[in-house]
Amino acid sequence: RRDLKKPAAEIKEFYSRPGSLVFFFDEGRFGLQPTLGRLWASIGERQVIKVRTSYQNFYIYASVSPLTGESFMLILPWVNTEMMNLYLGQLALTFPLKNILLIMDQAGWHKAKDLRYSPQITIKYLPPYSPELNPVEKLWQHLGRHVCRNKCYQTEKEYVVALEQEIQSLSPSKLLSLCHCNYL
Repeated sequence: RRDLKKPAAEIKEFYSRPGSLVFFFDEGRFGLQPTLGRLWASIGERQVIKVRTSYQNFYIYASVSPLTGESFMLILPWVNTEMMNLYLGQLALTFPLKNILLIMDQAGWHKAKDLRYSPQITIKYLPPYSPELNPVEKLWQHLGRHVCRNKCYQTEKEYVVALEQEIQSLSPSKLLSLCHCNYL
């Protein structure tokens, strides 16, 4: 296991300052091609799950605080620097009086030269190839189990509505328990 004492101490120190928020950030890709998974059925009954081949995708950009359960999410059409700039701008507008520590992976658009963000946002990067350190991954697993698995949405709008409803049902206490970080 990687040495997490120093980053954990930095996060706790930042969070102890008044008006501070610590968010972990990630993007999740969702599309109309369904995710198949196991399900309960009566013995001898074969279950049929409708599928359709479609490669329409969209992305949920999500920041979640494993310390408070606060979150900020946007549904955007692509992952690139332009969308990342849009997200960071909206994050700053949503929390205008907060200093934000945003912890994320090292995707190319997260480190792009053209990345623009408010001085109230400090960005820290996770070590390369370490998705297990990002608690937002647990949110993607939850959405996959509760919204995506064995469902065949006819339109992207129908799928987006289902995801929005599930996200809106996630209270800060639910997000706190879902996205906890045992290393903080």
